[in-house]
Amino acid sequence: MNSLYRNLVFWAIIIVIMILLFNIFSKPRQTVVDKNYSDFISAVENNQVLEVETQGRNISWKDVEGKHYKTYAPEDPEMIKLLREKHVSIQAKKEGDSTFLQILFNWAPMILLLGVWLFFLRQVQVGGGKALSFGKSKAKILTKEHNRVTFENVAGIEEAKGELEEIISFLRDPKKFTKLGGRIPKGVLLIGAPGTGKTLLARAIAGEADVPFYTISGSDFVEMFVGVGASRVRDLFLQGKRNAPCIIFIDEIDAVGRHRGAGLGGGHDEREQTLNQLLVEMDGFESNEGVILIAATNRPDVLDPALLRPGRFDRQVIVPVPDIKGREEILRVHTKRTPFLAGDVDLAVLARGTPGFTGADLENLVNEAALLAARLEKDKIEMIDLEQAKDKVLMGVERKSMIIPFEERKNTAYHEAGHTLVAKMIPGTDPIHKVTIIPRGRAMGMIVTL
Repeated sequence: MNSLYRNLVFWAIIIVIMILLFNIFSKPRQTVVDKNYSDFISAVENNQVLEVETQGRNISWKDVEGKHYKTYAPEDPEMIKLLREKHVSIQAKKEGDSTFLQILFNWAPMILLLGVWLFFLRQVQVGGGKALSFGKSKAKILTKEHNRVTFENVAGIEEAKGELEEIISFLRDPKKFTKLGGRIPKGVLLIGAPGTGKTLLARAIAGEADVPFYTISGSDFVEMFVGVGASRVRDLFLQGKRNAPCIIFIDEIDAVGRHRGAGLGGGHDEREQTLNQLLVEMDGFESNEGVILIAATNRPDVLDPALLRPGRFDRQVIVPVPDIKGREEILRVHTKRTPFLAGDVDLAVLARGTPGFTGADLENLVNEAALLAARLEKDKIEMIDLEQAKDKVLMGVERKSMIIPFEERKNTAYHEAGHTLVAKMIPGTDPIHKVTIIPRGRAMGMIVTL
């Protein structure tokens, strides 16, 4: 809301300035002609002068046609007497009173335009005195105040955490690794399905590492104008080198790192130039020591092969869908935020009933259970709330209002009972957890095994 108010005030000021400029320049400017003193006296004698303004010996006068003139008068005590005889309006000012005001008024439009131009120039600059920011990187630096996340908040992907903990150890104590001839990895690519926790891992690195952490999205590099993305890549690595050792995180790198030349009828020049610059910065003639690039994608198949080779992305860390143990740990992490859990909640049973769930799915499950318990005005989240939330995430809400004939309900019950008997009688089948004939989503009934 604060940024909205600032924008409204900014545009209000701009509109007022434009109205003032329009009023100033729309007024007709009177041209003042220099005349000698004799012409002035002749005009007075011929009743051609309407108004006279005196300021010392400087005289400004207006004739009957509305034209303005000025002249410089000698010592002439008869002039005032002549003006009074001809009934000319006389206005006298102290010498030097309005000189500054006249100069200010004459130069006001130019000063106002200069001020507006400087204001706009300052708006499009970084820090007020640097180069124009159009080609500057949009990377944000994360600090400890930005909702700090650590590896304690990440569960179910222990191998991926181990790989990244080694990177953080390298940044904290590089001599431990370089004494045996090792070098710091230049890039780490996090690969995993949506919702498996790639961005959460990056935030955990920011929380664990005591080094600057820059974060940017791959789409922030791609612009309409060719060359802007490449300029932003250069500026991003320049910031990194100034603050080395540091970590740069690019989310959704497939937006800029797609295979070159794969498009029909030519490629996207801006995106390809941005990718070329990224390749050069990662492993070109000029090395960026101390700058570690971490990127995330769920589409490694579309990435350019030059981006995946060792020396650029030295490590490819798979962030998998969690197994049963990982799901239980993830549920434990998310239920820590919910202190009001009933005693009948069994996270192991819930983990067994959620195969294929990612970390984001499990977080959504816990949140749906909390909302359901609050809607029913419960003091604690019970196991039945978590079960209903799981079914809702899997198949949708219960269709209790659906009108089903008795015969159809009986047939559905026979059908699900048959599934139950078969699952019970066949050796080695997973244990039956729940049977229902309440419609949910596209299913008229279901049997749930663990």
